[in-house]
Amino acid sequence: MKYDFTSIMDRCGRDAIAVDAIGQPGGFAPSAPREGFDAIPMWVADMNFPTVPTIPAAIIERAQHPAFGYFSATDDYYNAIIRWHEERNGVTGLSKEHIGYENGVLGGVITALNVVCSRGDKVLLHSPTYIGFTGSLTNNGYRIVHSPLLLDEDNVWRMDFDDMEKKIVDNHIHATVLCSPHNPCGRVWERWELERAMELFRKHNVYVVSDEIWSDIILGNHRHIPTQSVSEDARQRTAAIYAPSKTFNLAGLVGSYHIVYNQWLRERMEKESSLCHYNDMNVLSMHALVGAYGPEGQEWLDELCQVLAGNVDFACDYIAQRFEGVKVSKPQGTYMLFLDCTDWCAKHGKTVDELEKMGWDVGVAWQDGRMFHGPCHIRVNLALPLSRVREAFERLDKYVFNA
Repeated sequence: MKYDFTSIMDRCGRDAIAVDAIGQPGGFAPSAPREGFDAIPMWVADMNFPTVPTIPAAIIERAQHPAFGYFSATDDYYNAIIRWHEERNGVTGLSKEHIGYENGVLGGVITALNVVCSRGDKVLLHSPTYIGFTGSLTNNGYRIVHSPLLLDEDNVWRMDFDDMEKKIVDNHIHATVLCSPHNPCGRVWERWELERAMELFRKHNVYVVSDEIWSDIILGNHRHIPTQSVSEDARQRTAAIYAPSKTFNLAGLVGSYHIVYNQWLRERMEKESSLCHYNDMNVLSMHALVGAYGPEGQEWLDELCQVLAGNVDFACDYIAQRFEGVKVSKPQGTYMLFLDCTDWCAKHGKTVDELEKMGWDVGVAWQDGRMFHGPCHIRVNLALPLSRVREAFERLDKYVFNA
């Protein structure tokens, strides 16, 4: 491969919660490993790979000019987003006026909900549920109604459309947050699934906020279908939120954007997001996006997805062969595994807290899945060099699941 996905990057003291928070009191970071084991960061959803070289190059070039005053987003910024979505996802008809800046995807979700809802309204979400949705919606006064995803006979997570409709009608719901691809389950929704969901939302006049931050991390032969692309009604009732942060490991730079075709919704969102006077772009973040969303960024991303697919194959095969009582639905996108440890815990008389701590003790810094509404689940980040993934699973084999 052209790019480096094998070197073990030292992130200690380099502004990385994934590493520096391990063993720190408070919060929900993993505890420090016992003596003799180093920590393998597999909890926070960021990557342990160096990003594409064009991003630091773009930042350095801009930083060499010694003035950082007020600025406006450039045409290069908007054109980079338009080209990216056209070339990666076949999007047509996207123009500068449809794109708006957001400090973060969760901020964009709340901005959109504030436009179409009143505080105290009920909002439909699928469960398992990304912890960020839970925190941001409840902090802003919304009440979450969960519609559980179901595993089919092929061990694939599916929407339960009957349950979704019942929850919408019974709870007088007029807004939903859709996660596409889904975090933490890793589902890449098929077109027919999105069409059926969007027809249900049209029937009951439900506005859709579609979090598509993971839309670039697609594995194997799967393909991301933008929610807005499945029908003209979907295009008009959906606010889609994107960011380069998951794709290129840029969360620390801050910078997301929405795509909204409906003029009324877009203008109301722009007004809502302006009220706090803090939803403003950082100039280095703008240049980082332009550096990311170019030809070399696409080449790097294609290699990244190959690496992640290989890591997922290795992990899922290892679980099937060695970890009896642990179930996982193979993710089609993202770089997260969502392990169902119910049967293993029952057989061995362990709680999920005890299981989680067993992993932490030997340096496997994985994450409690109960925060994502998985009752006996653990979430695992596989965006590391394969050598580290192998080491983590060998430790889990020797010291945890088959100790």
